[in-house]
Amino acid sequence: QVQLVESGGGLVQAGGSLRLSCAASRSIFNFNAMGWYRQAPGKQRELVATIRSGGSTNYADSVKGRFTISRDNAKNTMYLQMSSLKPEDTAVYYCNAKVWSTVTRLDDYWGQGTQVTVSS
Repeated sequence: QVQLVESGGGLVQAGGSLRLSCAASRSIFNFNAMGWYRQAPGKQRELVATIRSGGSTNYADSVKGRFTISRDNAKNTMYLQMSSLKPEDTAVYYCNAKVWSTVTRLDDYWGQGTQVTVSS
């Protein structure tokens, strides 16, 4: 069982930066992948960035070159560094983790979300 809590959201002007954090309730050694999703009002939730257990990362085309996903295993925390923010980045951002609970079962965990608002 894993609980995830996001923090770091807020209001920022276009062109500014924010760093989101996702703290896990325990050390996760058996994760397949972790990622950040976002959902704007009236729109579907979309994948923003992922990081796999081996360290490889993937980004949505809309954020590539501006956002960086990382993980600090010692602190049980994942981060999303967001730079050159645009108004279209405004959304609720959610932390996600896919964790092996058994050899054959992969469980999906979500945080409660944190609001990011980018003003023009």
